[in-house]
Amino acid sequence: MIPARYAATRFPAKLMQTLGNKTVIRHTYDNTVATGLFDKVYVVTDSDIIYKEITSNGGNAKMSIAEHESGSDRIAEAVADMDVEIVVNVQGDEPFVKRAPLEKLLNVFKGEDGKIVQVASMMQILREQKFIDDPNYVKVAVDKNMNSLFFSRSVVPYPRNKNISIPYYEHIGVYAFRKNALLQFTKWPMTPLESAEKIECLRYLENGILLKMVVVDYMGVEIDTPEDLERASKLLQ
Repeated sequence: MIPARYAATRFPAKLMQTLGNKTVIRHTYDNTVATGLFDKVYVVTDSDIIYKEITSNGGNAKMSIAEHESGSDRIAEAVADMDVEIVVNVQGDEPFVKRAPLEKLLNVFKGEDGKIVQVASMMQILREQKFIDDPNYVKVAVDKNMNSLFFSRSVVPYPRNKNISIPYYEHIGVYAFRKNALLQFTKWPMTPLESAEKIECLRYLENGILLKMVVVDYMGVEIDTPEDLERASKLLQ
């Protein structure tokens, strides 16, 4: 499921911006389908423009109500009546989706250990200080079992000790949920930390559900700003 909102706050209509030879949202949809990992791929949107962009090019799309707090809420509406076990949320502004990272994400649900995983997500190593300092890049701290401890737009962890080297991880907005966990999420009210940081997955942590995190190779550029679109265009050259 690819939640796709037209009226993005920081970069309105970003999903309909041209990247190379097609729109951002079509890159995301086509690359997700091309992984071959999913029974069905849908764009879930409140926008007639995005709906037509996908369906007129042979893709699957679903209309949702406009008043959703998050992409997870939008997806939950779409899958409520579907007979599915695992739902994957690929954000519409992730045009460089690839098979290997998504396969790694899905694998955490397999085996005996996978039975207890309710929600999983991705992260990649941040190497440049300017991105570590940038609040548009959501950082995640994890425990020794790769379960999330906290997500923040601030520098987490803060490097009080200058004598050790610690990795900084950027949270990538790609999730996998058991359907019941996703539906439960939508029944909870927005939590204080989620409201403060504007990071929806904090709602899971504040309700006691850990996210199993997987480290993936560079996933390209998430399109949040016009500058991101410029960087993404250079990657295609």
